[in-house]
Amino acid sequence: MSLVAAIPAADSAAALAHFEASFRYETDCWDVHDAISSDQQDFVLLDVRGTEKYAAGHVPGALDLAHRKIIGSKIAEFPAQTLFVVYCAGPHCNGAARAAVRLAQLGRPVKLMTGGVTGWLDEGFELARD
Repeated sequence: MSLVAAIPAADSAAALAHFEASFRYETDCWDVHDAISSDQQDFVLLDVRGTEKYAAGHVPGALDLAHRKIIGSKIAEFPAQTLFVVYCAGPHCNGAARAAVRLAQLGRPVKLMTGGVTGWLDEGFELARD
């Protein structure tokens, strides 16, 4: 038996609940790009990697706010129900998850953009540079 099959898959109902729920916590690069490029951006996009990496290249329209600097006073300018979408370098980085935790602790709606900058580039999208 392979290591893949050694632990049985969840039953279909549990798998459905799990995967459907994941969309409440995550979005992907394609959907973010689509919202931005079709002028339907109804969220604040945060690049949480740090100013130096942000300056080297970031998703167009993203704000620079490192996950370590997410505090109430930094996001107070946004209405309470503002949806934040956070991203970091990519799947090898947990900065976006750390940012999502901080925002959730502050009572803010948040989703993680899976893939981060790596996913963005993999989709063929361009980065902005300031």
